[in-house]
Amino acid sequence: MKFLGTVGLHSRGEITLEHVIREIRKHPDSAKAGALATFVGIVREDPVGSSGSRVQYLEYEAFEEVAVKKLQDLRNELVKQQGIIDLSIHHVVDRLKVGEVSLIVAVLGTRRRFVFPVLQEAIERVKKEVPIWKKEFTLEEAHWVDEG
Repeated sequence: MKFLGTVGLHSRGEITLEHVIREIRKHPDSAKAGALATFVGIVREDPVGSSGSRVQYLEYEAFEEVAVKKLQDLRNELVKQQGIIDLSIHHVVDRLKVGEVSLIVAVLGTRRRFVFPVLQEAIERVKKEVPIWKKEFTLEEAHWVDEG
């Protein structure tokens, strides 16, 4: 998969929170940082539909070229906000079992009051704007999830 500095699409096991934190802290202006906020999306065992059957695993698919461009554009836009030094967004596109990491977002900023709103905005916009699709699999059925 693609890793372009502060954004990327990855196969299962290719990216970790530790790696993302290590990379974002290498930013030339990291000495000005007073806050680093992170989000780690994890596959959960939700009941699905009327059957109540629980999620066994998810499969993520992406239109990779467009997804990477959208991630870069989103990052470039959000990093311009007041107090933001750097932003990193990494999504796994693969089959993931319950408990595995699907999304990592990290925001480095001068103060905590700046990083949390940007972190939340980044997460919500990834789900709405980036062409990454999720299919849930239970023991009985499989269906695509509409995040819109």
